[in-house]
This record gives sequence, structure tokens and C-alpha cells, in this order.
Amino acid sequence: MTGRVRRAGAFALVGSLSLAAPFLGPAAFVPFAAVGLLAALVIDGGPVFDLFARPGDHEDRTLYGLAGFSLAATGLALLVVVGFPPELFAGTVCLLAGGNLLQQTVVARRTDDLASAVGFVAGGFLAGTAAQLLVTPFSLGVEPASAAFLAACGALIASLLRSVLYQRDDPLVLLSVGLVLWVIADLGIETTPLEIAAAIAVTALLGYVSYALGTASIPGMVTGMLLALVTIVLGGYGWFVLLIAFFAIGGLSSKFQYERKRARGVAEDNEGARGSGNVLGNSAVALVAVLGYAATPDPLAVSPDLFFFAFAGAVATAMADTLSSEIGGVYDGPRLVTTGERVPPGTDGAVTWQGELAGFAGALIVAGPALLLFDAITPVGAVLIALGGVAGMTADSLLGATVENRWLDNQGVNFLATLVGAAVAVSLAVLGGLF
Repeated sequence: MTGRVRRAGAFALVGSLSLAAPFLGPAAFVPFAAVGLLAALVIDGGPVFDLFARPGDHEDRTLYGLAGFSLAATGLALLVVVGFPPELFAGTVCLLAGGNLLQQTVVARRTDDLASAVGFVAGGFLAGTAAQLLVTPFSLGVEPASAAFLAACGALIASLLRSVLYQRDDPLVLLSVGLVLWVIADLGIETTPLEIAAAIAVTALLGYVSYALGTASIPGMVTGMLLALVTIVLGGYGWFVLLIAFFAIGGLSSKFQYERKRARGVAEDNEGARGSGNVLGNSAVALVAVLGYAATPDPLAVSPDLFFFAFAGAVATAMADTLSSEIGGVYDGPRLVTTGERVPPGTDGAVTWQGELAGFAGALIVAGPALLLFDAITPVGAVLIALGGVAGMTADSLLGATVENRWLDNQGVNFLATLVGAAVAVSLAVLGGLF
């Protein structure tokens, strides 16, 4: 057993203190506060220090890692007083500790990044689910299916945060995951173990295929898996079809004549594999729409269909913009959308008629399945979704020509464009009296 595995096991043992939360009630923070104070002020040597010490701890003879982890757990435990569910507290702490333990165990045998990410997500999912179910008989409780869904979401969120932050920022990861899961749990998830199992299986398959085909980096894969899981469980498989259409077709389009696009300076970096920023930039608005849909009709006194139009308009925009850029980028004669003047390929805000045509087709690729899969979507509704996608694609070009690389990066432009697409689709549907 390597030193890292032993250390991860010791942290997991400390994390198991969270299982006492239902018995301690408002005093659930006490064990972690005590450990944090011992780590920060008392333990400065000996076998216990050597067990928990990370490389940077030796210089100052202080267990910064253990102190940070324990004090973050203390902060999360204090929220139990104001309604944070004890089972969710235990699940969050054990999720992070268990995920790190399995990750370090896997890394001791395999050093590739994919194995490391899979180890963390799998360990976090298993530990987070088990902790919630162990605590449930002594608290208000959580259904097994909901426990598995929350643990899966938490493991993916934690993995994503650890990939974009310094990995030892466990306190920030712990607090962030706990707060996000509290919001999701408050939506009142109603599902069955079979539905959750199917959703997790589909999500895992999506992640593997996207990575194997080179359409997503590991952070991009994890982000896509999280979005897919939330969409399936909170929206349904019809919503997922629209999202997966974008992931699949948009991802493969980045491979279209990739060498030619790279030579022209218009290709995606990393061999076309999309990272977490790209995935979130294109999908954040859709994710908010799914969460809004799950929150209706209470506390929001609005029609759930409003959120579907926002979701479909955002996805249609992402699809239209991606196909317009990836296909239009291989053709000559691009013109600046604001002035019509010819500009070099790769200029922000430049368009070609071939790219615009591909963008129109992309919007229809989303609107068509929406018409077929949802009884509430009429032919008029499908047209409005497509118009939202085209409007968002046009907004992306205008923003690219005016503010991109001045005040916004590409991810920011994508986010605003999908927001425009969602807003236009919803506005047209409201004006058309569809709900």
C-alpha cells in the first residue's frame, strides 16, 4: 500500500465521523471542529502526523490538508442547524473521502487520467450512496433512488471541480458540492431505482463514447455526463434526446475536415475534443431550464412548457452555431456579419453562406425531434424553436464581431448566444399564445 493510499484511507476514516450527524443533531460539527483544531494547532510530528501529512505539510509541521478538510466539514455541519439534511451532509463528506480513496487506489496501479477520473467518480458514487442510506433510518431519510442520483451528481460535480481547481482544494470542493446537492434535493426528486440505474448506465455510456471518439476531453466528458444525468432524471428521455443530438452531432462536426480547419486556424484545440468550458458555455442555459422545469409548478407559478421552450431554444442555438462554425469554417470567402466585408478565415463574427445553411439545418435537427417526441409541441411550436436557434446563432456571430476577445471569451459568447436563443423561443411562444 502506497503512502497516498494510506493517507486517503485515513481521510476516509475521518470522513466517516459524518455518519454520527443524526445522533449529534446541531452538534454534528463538533467532531470535525475538534479534528481541525488538533490538525492545525497540536499535531506537529509523530506517526499520526506522518499518516495525514501531504508533501507541503512537512515544511511548517502543520497538517494543512487535514485541517482544511475538517474545518470545511465543520462549516457544512453547521448548516444542519438551518435545515441541511443530516443524510446529505454524511453523503457529501463520505463522497469526497471515498472518491479520493478509490482514486488513489486506482492510480497506484494505473497512471492514466481516465482511470483516475473513473476511480474518483465510482468511489464517490458508492461512498455517497452508502452513507446516505446508512444514515437514513436515523433521520428524515432519503429514498434509495434519490440517494443514488444525488451521489452520482455529487461525484461528477466534485470530479469536475477537482479538474479545474488545484486538486487539494478539498474544502472548496466539499462546500460547493454540499450546497449544490442541497438545491437539487430540495426540488423533490421522484424516481425509481430502475430509472436511476438506466439513467446512470446511459450517462456512463455517453461519457465513454465521447472520450473514445475524441469529441470530449476528460473534464468535457465529466461535464457532459453531469448534464445528461440531470436532464434524464429531472426532464426525461425526450429532453435527453435533444441534448444528446447536440453532443453527438456537434462533437462529430468538430472532426469534419479537421486538418483543413487546423491549417486555416479555425479548428478546435486538442484535436477537436471539447473541454468543460466549451460544454458549459453551450449547455448552461439548458441546464438552468431543466432545473426550472423540475421546480414547477411550485415555487414558480409559471407553465412548465416555458422551460421546455427555453431548453429547446438553447440547444437549437448550440447546434446551429456549432454546425455553422465547424462546416462553414472549411469554405472560402467569409464575410463579417456586421459589415459584409470579406475577412480572413477564422475572424470572429465571420460567416459563409454554407455555414449559415448548416446552422439552419442544425436548428431544424433539434426542432424536428421536439415535434415528434412531445405532444405539447405543435408544428408552430417547432418552427418557433428553430427560429430561436437561428436567432441565437445570429447573436453569436454579432457578439463575435463586436465583443469577443475584447470583453468576452468564446465561452461567454456561447453562453449569451444560447440565452438569446432560449429567450427568443420563449418570447415567440408566449406571443403566439402557446401557453
